[in-house]
Amino acid sequence: MNEIIKCTDLSYSYNDGTLETPVLNSLNLQVDKAQTIAIVGQSGCGKSTLLNLLGGISRPCGGKVMLNGIDLAQINEENITNLRAQHLGFIYQFHHLLKDFSAVDNVAMPLLISGVDTQTANEKAAQLLTDIGLQNRLNYRPTELSGGQRQRVAIARALIGNPNCLLADEPTGNLDAKNAEETLELMIALNQKQKSALIVVTHDMKIAAKMDSFLTLENGKLV
Repeated sequence: MNEIIKCTDLSYSYNDGTLETPVLNSLNLQVDKAQTIAIVGQSGCGKSTLLNLLGGISRPCGGKVMLNGIDLAQINEENITNLRAQHLGFIYQFHHLLKDFSAVDNVAMPLLISGVDTQTANEKAAQLLTDIGLQNRLNYRPTELSGGQRQRVAIARALIGNPNCLLADEPTGNLDAKNAEETLELMIALNQKQKSALIVVTHDMKIAAKMDSFLTLENGKLV
């Protein structure tokens, strides 16, 4: 099956108890294996909300999200969490690394949580960090790494479980131009190597132009 994520007639609104604000309206999207897609749009248009819905972090108000052929509305939170761990990786603008742990510990963490033994998890984490040029930083903590290096560690952590799809929310937004370009190229190269899909939410049209396609989120729909 080539289809990794599919959402149909997706809708979502914020409700503060007195006012309901529509964000997404009958939105449709299909993401296939190894496909790279950028989602662009103005601030506040719902890009991050959409990413959270695709990742099963939030529940839609209407429509459905299918992940690897499974309707997320038909399973409980525990099963969604397990499905997310098996099939998805997440990267954010801020690295969210655990400051008291080394680079290799941070990258190995998802495997340890899933039940992989410590030696295997650490060996795989060390190899992935070596592959991205951080072989001399394995035991460095986040505070001892540069901004670009921290984001590389975050990318390695997202990819350590060989996910079917990587969801990236402004992954280079906190980096200078040089590190942003290097980080983007790394993400694309690793995704091609693992043959996983990549969905990037961004304001940067230079990033969008490097994807297979880009879509604009406007008035609650992708165009």
